[in-house]
Order: sequence, then structure tokens, then C-alpha cells
Amino acid sequence: MTDNVSTKPTSIGGYANGPSLEEINGTVTIPKEKGFLKNLLAFSGPGALVAVGYMDPGNWVTSIGGGAKYGYLLMSVILISSLIAMLLQYMAAKLGIVTQMDLAQATRAHTGKRIGAVLWVMTELAIMATDIAEVIGGAIALQLLFGVPLIIGVSLTVFDVLLLLLLTKLGFRKIEAIVLCLITVILVVFAYEVIIAQPNMGAAVANFIPRPEIAHPGQLTMALGIVGATVMPHNLYLHSSISQTRKFNREDPQEMARAVKFTTWDSNIQLIGAFVINCLLLLLGAAMFFGKSTDQLGTFGNLYAALQDNHLAGAVASPVLSTLFAVALLASGQNSTITGTLTGQVIMEGFVNMKIPLWVRRLVTRLISVVPVIVISIIYGGSEAALDNLLVNSQVFLSIALPFSMIPLTIFTSSKKIMGEQWVNKKWVTILAWVCTIVLTILNVQIVWTTLTDLF
Repeated sequence: MTDNVSTKPTSIGGYANGPSLEEINGTVTIPKEKGFLKNLLAFSGPGALVAVGYMDPGNWVTSIGGGAKYGYLLMSVILISSLIAMLLQYMAAKLGIVTQMDLAQATRAHTGKRIGAVLWVMTELAIMATDIAEVIGGAIALQLLFGVPLIIGVSLTVFDVLLLLLLTKLGFRKIEAIVLCLITVILVVFAYEVIIAQPNMGAAVANFIPRPEIAHPGQLTMALGIVGATVMPHNLYLHSSISQTRKFNREDPQEMARAVKFTTWDSNIQLIGAFVINCLLLLLGAAMFFGKSTDQLGTFGNLYAALQDNHLAGAVASPVLSTLFAVALLASGQNSTITGTLTGQVIMEGFVNMKIPLWVRRLVTRLISVVPVIVISIIYGGSEAALDNLLVNSQVFLSIALPFSMIPLTIFTSSKKIMGEQWVNKKWVTILAWVCTIVLTILNVQIVWTTLTDLF
């Protein structure tokens, strides 16, 4: 990689590269007033779309399973993962605001053709893996709620992209509002279920401090799974793009500082919300299932059934709890669909600047992800277990792809030639970012190794 480039968007792949997500770039006006709340509200929204990636269907089984197997022990892992996420998303948003390039554009602009091509392929595969989890989560939720066969449910998710196209026409603020509403549904559902479950909050809070037991093989594997499912590469591309949706004077250093400040506030507040939801998932698993057989909790369908099983969930078990679980799963799948489709567009345009109609871009992105899910469904006769296995494998691939996004992001935001003297990472931020990058890379390699060992 090289820093001998301009900080402005450059020619990528031989084409003039336009603004990231051009149809929504700079479309949200912010107030002239300097009041904190007015500015926070004006800049709020992108953080919600980013937070979705930290509570998608891929997180659910690991968080609930972690609570079911080890009680409240892994609360500290969720806390650490969330703090790392805040650091990475801050850097991604700052990159977009300052350079006016998303991470895909910046990666292609600051690398040679061969390295750029490898990173593009890895990133496209990562977004496919992300989309697979979203498709599976949505399809299983439709089956649990309405009895829709899995193959049909998977096929129906194709139409989600057309809904997103309509929302884009209505304005980016509408997308942000819908995503926030769906996040609220998830939060309310799990808050209610946790209140009913009556967890030991004293033990939960005490376990925010890491304990030596986490280093034991079984606990460590589950901890790695939570970290690997939480910090995912597609969020870095998405945030670096949608942080540019606010309209302000980019030539004014004070305006730039305001944008970076309130975008960071927005991101951190929304990620705190994602942190709370992940904690609720673990609390639910610990309060209802810890000390009982966890073999029956490996799939969404099993979790749905367990919530109405008196033997597993105890006196609080009821069809209402399981139905609310499925509603939250559907909301999570829809949320992730919106953000995943947007990210697919960011990656396709940023790396190769493909100029095709908007609806075609969205449809192709989704179809590429739907096809393997449909194939697996047909081969295994619509087996939910087979789809859950595919979902787990997609999360493992995301672990492999993560360094291919984190390393360029850390390099770019630590470069004075790219970010400028004012916006380059402070030394402590750079050191912390590299530590997180190296540690997460090692942890994710461990996840891959453990998975391969189990398979063979």
C-alpha cells in the first residue's frame, strides 16, 4: 500500500469514481445552530444502520448459547467486543467524512491493481457471507411465525431489495427511521423476555470484569465465537459511506470537526444499544437455560421451541415468549437485509465502479447470496439444521475476511498523507487500533482452526 496519493476521490479501475452511494450522498441537511441536541439529532441515523450488524441473526446463537453454557461468565467478552467496535467504527466514519471516500474506494485508490483485486474478491465474498446469515434468519422467522416453507421463505427475501429501492426514493431519513423502529422492536422483545426470566443481575454485572475461567478451552472457544460474530467487516465499509450522507461545508475545518464529533456520538450511542441487546441475549440464555441440557439450543427452531418448553425454560415458558422471539428474529433479518444490500452496493461501486441500474445492483447482490441458501435447502429437503450449519460456516468465513478490512482501515486512518495533519489518528489510537487488529486476527484464526478441527 502507498500513501503517495491525493486525499480526494480518484480514478478507480479506469473510470471517474463518483461519490459513495451517490443517490443519498450529502442529501441530509443539518442545522446551522450549534446546540448539542439539535446537532445530535441531525447526525443520528447512520449509527443505527451500523449497529444492526452487531445484533444480526449470526450473533444470536452465540450469545444465547454462551449464557446457556456458561451463565454470566462471558458478559465481559460482550463488553470488550463493543468497545473494539466503537473504535473501529469511529475510524471508518472519520475516513469517509475526511477523505470523501468509503473504505472500498480508499482501498482501491491506495493499492496496486493486484492487491486491489484480491481485496475486492475477499470483500465481495464477505458481503455474500453476511447476506447469507440475513436470508437464513428471515426465512426461518417466516417459517416459525407463519409456517412458510424454508425454500419459499428464502425466495421471498429477494423482494426485500425492491422494498429498499422504494425506501431510497423516499429519502435516506426514512431508511434510518425504519431501521431504528426495528431495533426498538428487538430491544423491547428481549427486555421483556429477560424481565420475565428474572436473571441474577448482581452476578451479571460482576462478570463485566474478565475472569480467569474464560481462558479454559470450552469457554475460550465460545468467547471467540462471540467476538467473531460481533465485529464484522461489512460494517466498516457501510459506515465509511453513510457517514457522508450529511450535507455541510467540507471546506470549513469547524464544520468538519462538528461532523466527525457528532457522527462519533451517534455511532457510540447506537453501539451502546447493540451492546445492551447482546447482553440481553446472554442474560436470557443464562437465566432460562444455564445448568440444563444445551444440546437442544443449537438452532433458531430449537430456541423457539425451548422458550415454550416447561422442562427447559421453567415456569416462565410460554408460546408468547417463543412468538416474540420469532418476531424479533424477523425484525433482525429485515434490518440486516437493508444494511447488507447497501453495503453490497458500496463495495461493488467502490472497488470497480460498475455503472449499472440501481435496482439491478441490488437484485444481483441479493441473488448471489440467495442461490447457495436455496441449493442447500433443496439438497437437504428444507432442513433447518442444514441452513443453521450454513449460517455458522458463513460466520467462520467472515472471521477469515475480517483482517482484509481492518488492516487497510488502520493504515489509512494512521497516515498523515491520506488523512491530513488534523485528522490522522492520535498515536494512542493507532497503537490501540493495531493491538485490536492483531488480537482480533489471532482470535479469528483460532475460530477457523477450531472449526476445521471439529470438521476433520
